[in-house]
Amino acid sequence: MFWAGSGVYGGGGQGSAQCPRPQALAPKPGKPGELTLFSVLPELSQSLGLGDQELQVVQASGKETSGLVLLSSCPQTASRLQKFFIYSRRAQRPTATYCAVTDGIPATSEGKIQAALKLEHVDGVDLQQRGSGLRCQVCVKLVHSWGLTPQVIPVKSPSRKDFQEGVKRTLSHFHVVAMGSGCALVQLQPLTVFPSQLQVHMVLQLCPVLGDHTYSARVGTVLGQRFLLPAESTKPQRQVPDEALLRRLCLTPSQAAQLPLHLHLHCLHLPGMRPGEAPMKLLAPLPSYFSRTLQCLGLHQQ
Repeated sequence: MFWAGSGVYGGGGQGSAQCPRPQALAPKPGKPGELTLFSVLPELSQSLGLGDQELQVVQASGKETSGLVLLSSCPQTASRLQKFFIYSRRAQRPTATYCAVTDGIPATSEGKIQAALKLEHVDGVDLQQRGSGLRCQVCVKLVHSWGLTPQVIPVKSPSRKDFQEGVKRTLSHFHVVAMGSGCALVQLQPLTVFPSQLQVHMVLQLCPVLGDHTYSARVGTVLGQRFLLPAESTKPQRQVPDEALLRRLCLTPSQAAQLPLHLHLHCLHLPGMRPGEAPMKLLAPLPSYFSRTLQCLGLHQQ
């Protein structure tokens, strides 16, 4: 069954609902009273007429990212989908496609981005704990419970010890769909899962995502040439587009400081509902602010 705005995936009327998620709705449990995806699940279950069945999150992007969220009311279906996503990542088959507007144009029209990443130093808390991976996981959970934001740091030439302490290899594919006004519309397909992976990957391409007020400060400019600043010593700050880009977007500097992240989970590929059936594709339309930016910059989707 399918209906406008959301759908059901699975057999016998039980399965997974997909719906567009607005930005700033965290996909993980938050502090008491904080609006998160988990906090609205009971009301959403009631609205969908699921009775005592509980919805669980199968697939969701980051807090600041718009786009699809995949929910399940059936544990068997949720398990099947999770196994599908894990198997696809191991086989390096992308299942998610994001759309991004970047401040800057990648040097090549398509390719892959590989980087070793770690979580580190958050308000004096070092997430790169010495010891077991379990200790690292506990530390990350504490950071989220404290309401702090971990910073993602690229690691050059990581050692075996680095990987034991939480460093992860990450990989994304990218394809430039359109470019103009010094910006680009880029399709991104992550093949690994790591916090803020796509934002950091585009910073490594010297093309931060528009509205990235966390990692864009790592890209510096001297005499029109862009370069990477040290990630460990560059503090997050509001993105500051140049005057030409502000004019194209019809924004003042203060308005640009509130610009939302232009990163949208546009498409998810799922297995067929039954063995032997063709794969399914779920799509989420672009948010209005995203479409307006494309129009202002003359970036047209193909």
